[in-house]
Amino acid sequence: SGGGSTLSQQLVKNLYPRTKNGTFFLAIDKIKEMIIASRLEKIYSKEEVLEQYLNTVSFGDNTFGIESASIKFFGKGASKLRIEESAVLVGMLKATYTYNPRVFPKKSLQRRNLVLNALEENDFIKTVEKDSLMALPLILNYTDYDHNSGLAPYFREEVRKRVVSWCKKQNDKGNSYNIYTSGLKIYTTLDYKMQILAEEAMKTHMKGLQRKFEKSYGNSAPWLTNKDLILKVVKNSTAYKNLITQGLNEQQALDTLRRKKVMSLASWDGEKEVEMSSIDSVAHYMKFLNTGSISIDPATGAVKTWLGGINYKVFKYDHISQSRRQVGSTFKPIVYTAALENEIAPCTYFSAEEVEYKNLEGWSPSNSGDKDEVFMNYSMKQALSNSVNTVAVKVLEKTGIENVINQAEKMGITADLPNLPSLALGAGQIGVEEMAGAYACYVNKGRAVKPFLISSITNYQDSILETNTPTISPVQSFNEENRQIMVEFMKATINEGTGARIRTTYGLENDIAGKTGTTQNNKDAWFVAITPKIVHVTWVGLDNHEIGFKNTSLGQGASAALPIFALWMQKLNREKTYNYITRARFMKPDAAVVSMLDCDPVKRDGFFKRLFKNPKRKKTKNFKEKN
Repeated sequence: SGGGSTLSQQLVKNLYPRTKNGTFFLAIDKIKEMIIASRLEKIYSKEEVLEQYLNTVSFGDNTFGIESASIKFFGKGASKLRIEESAVLVGMLKATYTYNPRVFPKKSLQRRNLVLNALEENDFIKTVEKDSLMALPLILNYTDYDHNSGLAPYFREEVRKRVVSWCKKQNDKGNSYNIYTSGLKIYTTLDYKMQILAEEAMKTHMKGLQRKFEKSYGNSAPWLTNKDLILKVVKNSTAYKNLITQGLNEQQALDTLRRKKVMSLASWDGEKEVEMSSIDSVAHYMKFLNTGSISIDPATGAVKTWLGGINYKVFKYDHISQSRRQVGSTFKPIVYTAALENEIAPCTYFSAEEVEYKNLEGWSPSNSGDKDEVFMNYSMKQALSNSVNTVAVKVLEKTGIENVINQAEKMGITADLPNLPSLALGAGQIGVEEMAGAYACYVNKGRAVKPFLISSITNYQDSILETNTPTISPVQSFNEENRQIMVEFMKATINEGTGARIRTTYGLENDIAGKTGTTQNNKDAWFVAITPKIVHVTWVGLDNHEIGFKNTSLGQGASAALPIFALWMQKLNREKTYNYITRARFMKPDAAVVSMLDCDPVKRDGFFKRLFKNPKRKKTKNFKEKN
């Protein structure tokens, strides 16, 4: 393009794309390009100019740079290309579509041979070699990768957004950077192998969970029977809004969307061609469970794995960077940490009795199973490991809501938390990424970290433009003694509490602490795992907040979210590379901490107290929190 331009001028156009049209601006751009090209030729050698040009030029098929083109068309890096393969790519530069070897293989072959002739004429190869190369067939190893496919698509998109934002800030300072044309090299924190294993674990679990989820509803599923809900989702769809924008009224738009047509429909068994209306396809996608799952290095906040969802091509919404959901019982450790910081001893006992709070409109939190047995009193360790709701609310009451919110803020939580007693049960909406940073405190000497994805950005000459250093809180969120106590509490959750499937079902013997979480009406399932070297957070649920799991046995954190971590950890255990993670051990608690935790997990009310307490009569009182 730009007829007659030199290679240097072509490079300038790649680096500084034209932004205005018209003859006047074209002339100005041409002059600017000539001046900049002249300076480039004085500063850089011909080889350096050529290298930069090949790293920025388009090869068609939404592919920029020789390395990307090499991987796309031949399935290997540019340094591993054979001469005849390199000639194919160079030949494309004259007209990337006309000489695209995938679209027009005959034209591409002819063009390749012209390039080989040129190499011979300029003494780069001998005639015999040229003849043998020209006799070879054109063989591609085409990989149709794009932003929808490949490893970690949600992570890549989030990195892209952050680099675009960085470029804008740099350009506001007078620099000129473009994510696609400036030859930037982006170095991320992602662990390639860990991510592969995490995606495998997620797909294995979510495919099976989806099958059980649909079976649990049967023919009464809301995506099949709730016409009002389906209509609500349809009216919020892009297809419906586009039809309204085009001038159709509501009925006309709906009639259009009811017409059947052939479309590609995604499922866990792959895509298939079906005849279906757009409304039916909306109902189809409503039923899919999704996930947001992240693993970070607790010492730095470096993100090691990032699963923003189950299928980026279909579900673009990133459940890590874009979503905040109620966190359920995974918030309880923060409540208990605040209690310890406010000098409530770990062996303080709280009654599991269900209470109706008169000044909260009769709100009465309850437990599952027999945990609300009116005569039982739980130590804090036992109450947390078994996720006793009634006790969590009483711990919050004794600690004070403001003290709990302040504790959450110290641990890096920036979400607007409700100043309500239901905060104890995880009514606050917090993102997956933020939860990971907060839980890192428990294995990072009480200091909060901010997860980050990009370690550095360099230019095409490898000069560092930006380096991200870990953002670690300069002060402890809680003292060392309480940190050790909380780790012991959460180890009990895994060893004998709600997270015991880690040991019993999955047979993991690693040092792991953690917490399960389930929200009201089984809308959200959570699991947080902490090890000395990794903090992992997983959420599982549906994008439509009006649909939850049919039952708690399937929708609780231990069933819906925990397995993603457990399957991933099993895979890590088989990789010697990750022995530094899988074989890491928690430091033994100090003797003073062991002594403080030396108490019976549960105490039963004495004889006379049981004698005068009516187990069938619910206790009523006002919620009176600590001032």
